[in-house]
Amino acid sequence: MKKKLNKIAKDTNLFLSKFLFNQKKTELLKPMRYGLLPGGKKIRSKLIFDIGKIFNVDYKKLIYLSAAVECIHAYSLIHDDLPCMDNDSLRRGKPSTHKKFGESTAILAGNSLLTIAFEILSHKNFNVNEKIKVNLIHLISKTSGHSGIAGGQYSDLNFEHKKIPLKKIKEMQIKKTGKLFSFCCLAPVLVSKKIKYSNSFDKLGSDIGLLFQIADDLIDYKGNSKNVGKKTKKDIKKGKATLISLLGYKNTIKYSEKLKKDIFKKVDKFGKNAKDLKETVNFILARSK
Repeated sequence: MKKKLNKIAKDTNLFLSKFLFNQKKTELLKPMRYGLLPGGKKIRSKLIFDIGKIFNVDYKKLIYLSAAVECIHAYSLIHDDLPCMDNDSLRRGKPSTHKKFGESTAILAGNSLLTIAFEILSHKNFNVNEKIKVNLIHLISKTSGHSGIAGGQYSDLNFEHKKIPLKKIKEMQIKKTGKLFSFCCLAPVLVSKKIKYSNSFDKLGSDIGLLFQIADDLIDYKGNSKNVGKKTKKDIKKGKATLISLLGYKNTIKYSEKLKKDIFKKVDKFGKNAKDLKETVNFILARSK
């Protein structure tokens, strides 16, 4: 697993480094690079390649999808760390972008990375037909905005110190985290033109994203800041609405294990082609233990 993640990270980062290098030189490129590279474990990108393997999608095409997703993810983290949001001073073991460059610069760098994702997906060298490009840009736009990441972040902040039912917590976490995972699962399907699988892989991505968020919450609850690379035990202090706050730690672990089993059932029909995908799902949950 580590070898595969490292290869995907290396190839995606190389693509992004070259893409940013070829941009018109501006003052924002430095904080953009800082927030984007080298990036985290590339779990979202790994998921793209896992689904790409199931549908036999060309590796180069998957790199474009991976690069766009990493830009969206970086934009969301830069904004998420801001004092007006989750107020995190540490990200991936180094000062958050706003701590390094200032709040206004961080906001503008995040906004710029959001638009870079659109540039990547619309690029002339991304060798898919124009209709698919438009569909991908439409999908990633919805993923990033008020019906996705931004809307989920709004609910996350609005739910603090309130008793929120399970359904609402799941809806919030699917928006905040699951929507980007849905894009990771659905985009390779669209590129492969296997449209009949669109709905099932959209839902699969939501489930994997929810599992990822639950694992993240478990890490925050039990993890060590030094090992994790960011502050832990923040959710309790901020009164965050999580499955842990509603169900308790042990019941949340049980819920996550059941969710993982449900995910595996959905992909069993793809046999050995789903081996890498199952490996990634196991890795996501193992992070919390």
